[in-house]
Amino acid sequence: MILTNRFRSMVNSPRTIVSSQQPTGHRRWFSGYGLWTMVCGLLFLTSCGIYTFKDVSIDYKKFKTIKVGFLENKARYVNAQLSPKVTDNLKQKINNYTKLTLVNSDDASYVITGFISRYDVSLAAISNQNSAANRLTVAADITVLNTIDNKTDNFTVSRDFDFSATQSLQQAESQLLDDIVTQLTDQIFNHIFSNW
Repeated sequence: MILTNRFRSMVNSPRTIVSSQQPTGHRRWFSGYGLWTMVCGLLFLTSCGIYTFKDVSIDYKKFKTIKVGFLENKARYVNAQLSPKVTDNLKQKINNYTKLTLVNSDDASYVITGFISRYDVSLAAISNQNSAANRLTVAADITVLNTIDNKTDNFTVSRDFDFSATQSLQQAESQLLDDIVTQLTDQIFNHIFSNW
């Protein structure tokens, strides 16, 4: 009990954190502002995405190479820029966040193929019996062949993007395209390589 009370007094007393020979201003800064600054700094660093894709799990002794096929657009409406941008962005992300070597050979450790399967606009919100917002739904069907273990993973990624009903689809596309590419790429990458 004595030890517990003594410990409490040490924690609550700024004098125990810094030598009593230092000026009071330093003692207050370290015990209050300094500690707070360090905590905020750590929170800031983690929220800035420094740890993004930290849980990528690949056995690099086993898996060395990867092929990413062109993700063709087979949706009813074709945005000509979407397929090349998603394909290139996925390659870039793999290059930046893994040690796998991108190759063009079908005997790569991983072979990724797929296509854009949906690119549809629907009504998202109504205001005063008028359309207030539209929703663009974009989806991709992906197949990952693990040639080392002879396993295949088929999955679909899909995202919704709302835009004002006063905009045409072409106007909305110009604003949303970068976000669409990023969101689809992140979902594909995380499904394949992360424990999410």
